[in-house]
Amino acid sequence: MAGPILVFDSGVGGLSVVASLRRQLPDAALAYACDNAMLPYGVRDDDWLVERILAVCEAAVVASGCIGLVVACNTASTLALEALREHLAVPVVGTVPAIKPAAGMSETRHIGLLATSATVARPYTLRLIREFAGDCQVTRIAADPLVVEAERWVAGERPDPDVLRRTLSPMAEMVNLDTMVLGCTHFPLLRDWLVAAAPRRVRWVDSGDAIARRAGQVMTDRDCRQGRETGWVTAPSEALSRGLSGFGFTETRLLSLG
Repeated sequence: MAGPILVFDSGVGGLSVVASLRRQLPDAALAYACDNAMLPYGVRDDDWLVERILAVCEAAVVASGCIGLVVACNTASTLALEALREHLAVPVVGTVPAIKPAAGMSETRHIGLLATSATVARPYTLRLIREFAGDCQVTRIAADPLVVEAERWVAGERPDPDVLRRTLSPMAEMVNLDTMVLGCTHFPLLRDWLVAAAPRRVRWVDSGDAIARRAGQVMTDRDCRQGRETGWVTAPSEALSRGLSGFGFTETRLLSLG
């Protein structure tokens, strides 16, 4: 069986993982699916989300003819990864915040986690911190406005520097902070602007390359060289179609959920 690797996210955040996949698996065909009709996921009930994620991913797997699924969304991974693996006939690779590598490279033992309010509060995130950064001070910053700014950027608008500065302003009080985890896949899309807006210099760490490496291990390059590079959306959007084309998805189609 041959086909593309399918990348799924609630919105455009998974495009940061697409960029990593294109660097590490340059010959692989990719497809993209986003549930833009229900963005943002972070404000929705967990049980409803699990059912919705299963429905969208099952439909996208069938429509794309993919050989594997990359869930490039922290919310979807923490809530529905096991259910997806049980229901789908293709391998599934999930996403977790890059807390382990950040702890490994921090010299001051003070790292930050920049994520959505849902992610910073989830028990899953707290378990990651206890397991991989138990000897670190980990400061969590809810940064929901950055999701909107990343969506705007992919749609062709410049991020608002005032929003970025306000969101990152807590960093000014973190004297020993030396490493910041971008704990939402939307955020690496804004990396250059975040570096410029941050009140102090830090290392910025995300999980995109680790996800791409794992996908390459699970989905062999030979198998994923074939397939149409299509972007699948759950609601029509000309701006989103233009944004997806900038990442190589020249065709955007509406995903039918039956």
